[in-house]
Amino acid sequence: MNNVVPRWIVRRLAVVAVVAMTVVAGLVVTPAAQASPAVQYTNPLAEQRADPHIFKHTDGFYYFTATAPEYDRIILRRATTIQGLASAPETVIWRKHTTGEMGAHIWAPEIHFINGKWYVYFAAGRADDIWKIRMYVLETSNANPLSGGWVERGRISTPLDTFSLDATTFVANGVRYLSWAQNDPAVGTGTNLYLARMGSTPWTITGTVARISVPTYSWETVGHRVNEGPSVIERNGRLFMTYSASATDANYCLGMLTASSTANLLSASSWSKTATPVFASNTSTGQYGPGHNSFTVSEDGQSDILVYHDRNYRDISGDPLNDPNRRTRV
Repeated sequence: MNNVVPRWIVRRLAVVAVVAMTVVAGLVVTPAAQASPAVQYTNPLAEQRADPHIFKHTDGFYYFTATAPEYDRIILRRATTIQGLASAPETVIWRKHTTGEMGAHIWAPEIHFINGKWYVYFAAGRADDIWKIRMYVLETSNANPLSGGWVERGRISTPLDTFSLDATTFVANGVRYLSWAQNDPAVGTGTNLYLARMGSTPWTITGTVARISVPTYSWETVGHRVNEGPSVIERNGRLFMTYSASATDANYCLGMLTASSTANLLSASSWSKTATPVFASNTSTGQYGPGHNSFTVSEDGQSDILVYHDRNYRDISGDPLNDPNRRTRV
Protein backbone atom coordinates (compact mmCIF):
# COMPACT_ATOMS: atom_id res chain seq x y z
CA MET A 1 0.00 0.00 0.00
CA ASN A 2 1.40 3.36 -0.98
CA ASN A 3 0.40 6.73 0.41
CA VAL A 4 -2.69 7.00 -1.80
CA VAL A 5 -5.18 4.44 -0.55
CA PRO A 6 -8.05 3.29 -2.79
CA ARG A 7 -11.29 2.75 -0.94
CA TRP A 8 -11.32 -0.99 -1.53
CA ILE A 9 -8.05 -1.22 0.39
CA VAL A 10 -9.36 1.09 3.09
CA ARG A 11 -12.40 -1.08 3.48
CA ARG A 12 -10.35 -4.27 3.61
CA LEU A 13 -8.22 -2.75 6.35
CA ALA A 14 -11.31 -1.66 8.23
CA VAL A 15 -13.17 -4.93 8.07
CA VAL A 16 -10.51 -7.58 7.61
CA ALA A 17 -11.23 -9.99 10.42
CA VAL A 18 -13.91 -7.60 11.62
CA VAL A 19 -16.62 -8.64 9.15
CA ALA A 20 -15.17 -10.52 6.22
CA MET A 21 -12.61 -12.71 7.95
CA THR A 22 -13.99 -13.21 11.42
CA VAL A 23 -12.76 -16.49 12.90
CA VAL A 24 -15.59 -18.34 14.58
CA ALA A 25 -14.91 -21.82 15.94
CA GLY A 26 -12.04 -22.18 13.52
CA LEU A 27 -14.11 -21.32 10.46
CA VAL A 28 -13.70 -18.29 8.21
CA VAL A 29 -16.96 -16.50 7.53
CA THR A 30 -17.26 -14.91 4.08
CA PRO A 31 -17.86 -12.89 1.98
CA ALA A 32 -17.18 -9.23 2.62
CA ALA A 33 -19.73 -6.57 1.82
CA GLN A 34 -19.06 -4.69 -1.39
CA ALA A 35 -17.30 -1.35 -1.10
CA SER A 36 -18.86 1.80 -2.47
CA PRO A 37 -17.39 3.51 -5.59
CA ALA A 38 -13.66 4.15 -5.42
CA VAL A 39 -12.31 7.08 -3.46
CA GLN A 40 -8.79 7.91 -2.37
CA TYR A 41 -7.26 9.17 0.85
CA THR A 42 -3.71 10.46 1.07
CA ASN A 43 -1.80 9.24 4.12
CA PRO A 44 -0.64 10.15 6.63
CA LEU A 45 -3.57 12.32 7.59
CA ALA A 46 -1.70 14.06 10.44
CA GLU A 47 1.93 13.91 11.54
CA GLN A 48 2.77 13.57 15.24
CA ARG A 49 -0.79 12.74 16.24
CA ALA A 50 -1.26 9.42 18.03
CA ASP A 51 -4.36 7.59 19.34
CA PRO A 52 -6.61 9.26 16.73
CA HIS A 53 -10.35 9.50 17.04
CA ILE A 54 -12.62 10.73 14.23
CA PHE A 55 -16.34 11.27 14.79
CA LYS A 56 -18.76 12.01 11.95
CA HIS A 57 -21.57 14.19 13.25
CA THR A 58 -25.01 14.96 11.87
CA ASP A 59 -23.95 18.57 11.20
CA GLY A 60 -21.93 17.39 8.21
CA PHE A 61 -18.54 17.70 9.88
CA TYR A 62 -15.91 15.16 10.82
CA TYR A 63 -14.34 15.93 14.20
CA PHE A 64 -10.77 14.82 14.88
CA THR A 65 -8.81 14.62 18.12
CA ALA A 66 -5.63 12.78 19.06
CA THR A 67 -2.73 12.67 21.48
CA ALA A 68 -0.18 15.46 21.00
CA PRO A 69 3.41 14.26 21.62
CA GLU A 70 3.96 16.88 24.34
CA TYR A 71 1.14 15.20 26.34
CA ASP A 72 0.00 18.62 27.56
CA ARG A 73 -3.23 19.53 25.74
CA ILE A 74 -6.34 18.38 23.90
CA ILE A 75 -6.80 19.47 20.30
CA LEU A 76 -9.72 19.42 17.88
CA ARG A 77 -10.06 19.81 14.13
CA ARG A 78 -13.12 19.61 11.93
CA ALA A 79 -13.76 19.36 8.20
CA THR A 80 -16.53 18.25 5.88
CA THR A 81 -14.34 15.44 4.50
CA ILE A 82 -11.88 13.02 6.05
CA GLN A 83 -9.10 14.30 3.80
CA GLY A 84 -9.95 17.84 4.77
CA LEU A 85 -8.92 17.10 8.35
CA ALA A 86 -5.29 17.03 7.16
CA SER A 87 -5.28 20.77 6.50
CA ALA A 88 -8.02 21.88 8.88
CA PRO A 89 -7.07 24.47 11.52
CA GLU A 90 -6.35 22.94 14.91
CA THR A 91 -7.88 24.37 18.08
CA VAL A 92 -6.59 23.72 21.59
CA ILE A 93 -9.74 23.19 23.65
CA TRP A 94 -8.08 22.36 26.98
CA ARG A 95 -4.63 22.37 28.60
CA LYS A 96 -3.22 20.34 31.46
CA HIS A 97 -3.32 21.63 35.02
CA THR A 98 -0.14 23.04 36.52
CA THR A 99 -0.70 21.19 39.80
CA GLY A 100 -2.59 18.16 41.04
CA GLU A 101 -4.89 16.00 38.97
CA MET A 102 -4.90 16.26 35.17
CA GLY A 103 -1.40 17.71 35.30
CA ALA A 104 0.57 15.25 33.13
CA HIS A 105 0.33 12.57 30.44
CA ILE A 106 -2.73 13.89 28.64
CA TRP A 107 -3.49 10.84 26.52
CA ALA A 108 -5.95 9.41 24.01
CA PRO A 109 -8.84 11.88 23.87
CA GLU A 110 -12.08 10.76 22.24
CA ILE A 111 -14.96 13.03 21.26
CA HIS A 112 -18.57 11.84 21.48
CA PHE A 113 -21.99 13.48 21.12
CA ILE A 114 -24.40 12.25 23.81
CA ASN A 115 -27.88 13.58 24.59
CA GLY A 116 -27.31 16.86 22.80
CA LYS A 117 -23.90 17.68 24.29
CA TRP A 118 -20.28 17.03 23.37
CA TYR A 119 -18.01 14.98 25.61
CA VAL A 120 -14.29 14.36 25.48
CA TYR A 121 -12.92 11.34 27.34
CA PHE A 122 -9.21 11.36 28.08
CA ALA A 123 -6.56 10.02 30.45
CA ALA A 124 -4.25 12.09 32.63
CA GLY A 125 -1.69 11.72 35.38
CA ARG A 126 -1.02 14.03 38.30
CA ALA A 127 1.48 16.86 38.07
CA ASP A 128 3.17 15.44 41.18
CA ASP A 129 2.71 11.77 40.22
CA ILE A 130 2.74 11.49 36.43
CA TRP A 131 1.99 7.75 36.37
CA LYS A 132 -1.10 8.02 38.56
CA ILE A 133 -3.17 7.94 35.40
CA ARG A 134 -6.96 8.00 35.57
CA MET A 135 -9.86 8.76 33.19
CA TYR A 136 -11.54 12.17 32.95
CA VAL A 137 -14.36 13.85 31.04
CA LEU A 138 -14.95 17.30 29.53
CA GLU A 139 -18.39 18.58 28.46
CA THR A 140 -19.72 21.40 26.32
CA SER A 141 -23.22 22.27 25.17
CA ASN A 142 -21.94 24.42 22.30
CA ALA A 143 -23.06 23.20 18.89
CA ASN A 144 -19.52 23.72 17.61
CA PRO A 145 -17.18 22.05 20.12
CA LEU A 146 -14.23 24.06 18.80
CA SER A 147 -15.83 27.26 20.10
CA GLY A 148 -15.11 26.50 23.75
CA GLY A 149 -17.27 26.37 26.82
CA TRP A 150 -15.70 23.14 28.05
CA VAL A 151 -16.48 22.14 31.63
CA GLU A 152 -14.43 19.60 33.57
CA ARG A 153 -16.79 16.88 34.75
CA GLY A 154 -14.06 15.16 36.72
CA ARG A 155 -12.79 11.64 37.02
CA ILE A 156 -14.64 8.49 36.01
CA SER A 157 -14.79 6.44 39.19
CA THR A 158 -14.31 2.69 38.89
CA PRO A 159 -14.31 0.02 41.62
CA LEU A 160 -10.52 -0.17 41.38
CA ASP A 161 -8.60 3.04 42.03
CA THR A 162 -5.71 2.02 39.81
CA PHE A 163 -3.96 2.95 36.56
CA SER A 164 -6.78 3.38 34.02
CA LEU A 165 -7.12 4.94 30.59
CA ASP A 166 -8.65 4.84 27.10
CA ALA A 167 -12.32 5.25 27.91
CA THR A 168 -14.69 4.82 24.98
CA THR A 169 -18.47 4.63 24.76
CA PHE A 170 -20.95 2.89 22.47
CA VAL A 171 -24.62 1.92 22.33
CA ALA A 172 -25.86 -1.65 21.86
CA ASN A 173 -29.52 -2.67 22.03
CA GLY A 174 -30.40 0.77 23.31
CA VAL A 175 -27.95 0.57 26.22
CA ARG A 176 -24.94 2.88 26.46
CA TYR A 177 -21.75 1.25 27.68
CA LEU A 178 -18.33 2.46 28.75
CA SER A 179 -15.26 0.39 27.98
CA TRP A 180 -11.73 1.11 29.17
CA ALA A 181 -8.33 -0.33 30.10
CA GLN A 182 -7.18 -0.73 33.70
CA ASN A 183 -4.67 -2.48 35.90
CA ASP A 184 -5.86 -4.97 38.49
CA PRO A 185 -3.06 -5.99 40.88
CA ALA A 186 -4.90 -9.23 41.57
CA VAL A 187 -4.55 -10.16 37.89
CA GLY A 188 -0.95 -8.96 37.53
CA THR A 189 0.96 -6.21 35.81
CA GLY A 190 -0.31 -4.41 32.74
CA THR A 191 -3.83 -3.53 31.67
CA ASN A 192 -7.00 -5.48 30.97
CA LEU A 193 -10.22 -4.46 29.20
CA TYR A 194 -13.36 -3.66 31.18
CA LEU A 195 -16.98 -2.96 30.34
CA ALA A 196 -19.88 -1.43 32.29
CA ARG A 197 -23.18 0.26 31.67
CA MET A 198 -23.08 4.03 31.62
CA GLY A 199 -24.69 5.62 34.65
CA SER A 200 -27.05 8.57 34.89
CA THR A 201 -24.41 10.86 33.37
CA PRO A 202 -21.80 10.33 30.63
CA TRP A 203 -19.07 10.40 33.28
CA THR A 204 -20.44 7.68 35.58
CA ILE A 205 -20.88 3.94 35.37
CA THR A 206 -23.35 1.72 37.16
CA GLY A 207 -23.88 -1.92 38.03
CA THR A 208 -21.65 -4.82 37.12
CA VAL A 209 -18.13 -4.15 35.90
CA ALA A 210 -16.99 -6.96 33.62
CA ARG A 211 -13.37 -7.80 32.86
CA ILE A 212 -13.69 -9.02 29.28
CA SER A 213 -10.07 -9.43 28.19
CA VAL A 214 -6.69 -10.10 29.78
CA PRO A 215 -3.44 -10.11 27.75
CA THR A 216 -2.43 -13.75 27.47
CA TYR A 217 -1.16 -14.34 23.94
CA SER A 218 2.52 -13.75 23.19
CA TRP A 219 1.67 -10.88 20.80
CA GLU A 220 -0.21 -9.11 23.62
CA THR A 221 2.70 -9.19 26.05
CA VAL A 222 5.80 -7.95 24.20
CA GLY A 223 7.49 -5.33 26.37
CA HIS A 224 4.41 -4.96 28.56
CA ARG A 225 1.21 -6.91 29.21
CA VAL A 226 -1.22 -4.68 27.34
CA ASN A 227 -4.86 -4.68 26.33
CA GLU A 228 -5.90 -1.03 25.79
CA GLY A 229 -7.57 1.41 23.42
CA PRO A 230 -10.90 -0.43 22.86
CA SER A 231 -13.03 0.63 19.90
CA VAL A 232 -16.38 -0.89 18.94
CA ILE A 233 -18.25 -1.37 15.68
CA GLU A 234 -21.51 -3.30 15.22
CA ARG A 235 -22.25 -5.10 11.98
CA ASN A 236 -24.48 -8.00 10.89
CA GLY A 237 -25.70 -8.90 14.35
CA ARG A 238 -22.29 -8.89 15.97
CA LEU A 239 -20.18 -6.48 18.00
CA PHE A 240 -16.48 -6.22 17.21
CA MET A 241 -14.16 -4.64 19.75
CA THR A 242 -10.68 -3.96 18.48
CA TYR A 243 -7.98 -3.14 20.99
CA SER A 244 -4.24 -2.48 21.10
CA ALA A 245 -1.67 -4.86 22.53
CA SER A 246 2.00 -4.92 23.60
CA ALA A 247 4.44 -2.02 23.95
CA THR A 248 3.98 1.13 21.87
CA ASP A 249 6.92 0.35 19.55
CA ALA A 250 6.87 -1.80 16.40
CA ASN A 251 5.28 -4.60 18.44
CA TYR A 252 2.10 -2.58 18.94
CA CYS A 253 -0.81 -4.22 17.11
CA LEU A 254 -4.58 -4.66 17.07
CA GLY A 255 -6.43 -7.60 18.53
CA MET A 256 -10.15 -8.23 18.39
CA LEU A 257 -13.02 -9.45 20.56
CA THR A 258 -16.35 -10.55 19.08
CA ALA A 259 -19.78 -10.92 20.67
CA SER A 260 -23.32 -11.43 19.49
CA SER A 261 -25.28 -8.19 19.54
CA THR A 262 -27.96 -9.90 21.64
CA ALA A 263 -25.58 -11.48 24.15
CA ASN A 264 -25.07 -10.41 27.75
CA LEU A 265 -22.13 -8.14 27.04
CA LEU A 266 -21.28 -7.94 30.74
CA SER A 267 -20.41 -11.63 30.76
CA ALA A 268 -16.83 -12.30 29.72
CA SER A 269 -17.95 -15.60 28.21
CA SER A 270 -19.98 -13.68 25.62
CA TRP A 271 -16.76 -12.38 24.05
CA SER A 272 -14.40 -14.48 21.96
CA LYS A 273 -10.86 -13.35 21.23
CA THR A 274 -9.23 -13.82 17.84
CA ALA A 275 -6.05 -15.81 18.40
CA THR A 276 -3.82 -13.67 16.18
CA PRO A 277 -3.54 -9.91 15.61
CA VAL A 278 -5.92 -8.47 13.03
CA PHE A 279 -3.57 -5.56 12.19
CA ALA A 280 0.21 -5.49 12.74
CA SER A 281 3.52 -4.07 11.50
CA ASN A 282 4.24 -4.62 7.82
CA THR A 283 7.73 -4.06 6.45
CA SER A 284 6.54 -4.09 2.84
CA THR A 285 4.32 -1.05 3.45
CA GLY A 286 6.70 0.63 5.89
CA GLN A 287 4.14 0.78 8.68
CA TYR A 288 5.29 -0.10 12.18
CA GLY A 289 3.32 -0.43 15.37
CA PRO A 290 -0.16 0.26 13.97
CA GLY A 291 -2.70 0.63 16.72
CA HIS A 292 -5.00 2.60 18.97
CA ASN A 293 -7.67 2.75 16.34
CA SER A 294 -11.14 4.19 16.02
CA PHE A 295 -13.82 3.69 13.38
CA THR A 296 -15.60 6.24 11.25
CA VAL A 297 -17.55 6.12 8.01
CA SER A 298 -16.87 7.41 4.50
CA GLU A 299 -18.40 10.60 3.17
CA ASP A 300 -21.15 8.71 1.33
CA GLY A 301 -21.85 6.57 4.38
CA GLN A 302 -21.16 3.35 2.48
CA SER A 303 -17.76 2.26 3.80
CA ASP A 304 -16.32 1.76 7.25
CA ILE A 305 -13.01 3.55 7.74
CA LEU A 306 -10.28 2.38 10.10
CA VAL A 307 -8.45 5.26 11.79
CA TYR A 308 -5.15 4.44 13.50
CA HIS A 309 -1.59 5.54 14.15
CA ASP A 310 1.75 4.06 13.14
CA ARG A 311 5.40 5.01 12.60
CA ASN A 312 7.33 4.80 9.35
CA TYR A 313 10.38 3.23 11.01
CA ARG A 314 10.91 0.21 13.23
CA ASP A 315 13.82 1.06 15.51
CA ILE A 316 13.36 3.56 18.33
CA SER A 317 16.01 4.94 20.64
CA GLY A 318 14.87 4.94 24.26
CA ASP A 319 11.32 4.76 25.56
CA PRO A 320 8.87 4.69 22.61
CA LEU A 321 6.55 6.98 24.59
CA ASN A 322 9.20 9.67 24.18
CA ASP A 323 9.30 9.25 20.41
CA PRO A 324 6.96 11.88 18.90
CA ASN A 325 6.49 10.45 15.42
CA ARG A 326 3.34 8.40 15.66
CA ARG A 327 1.11 9.64 12.85
CA THR A 328 -2.58 9.38 12.01
CA ARG A 329 -3.63 7.27 9.03
CA VAL A 330 -6.92 6.06 7.61
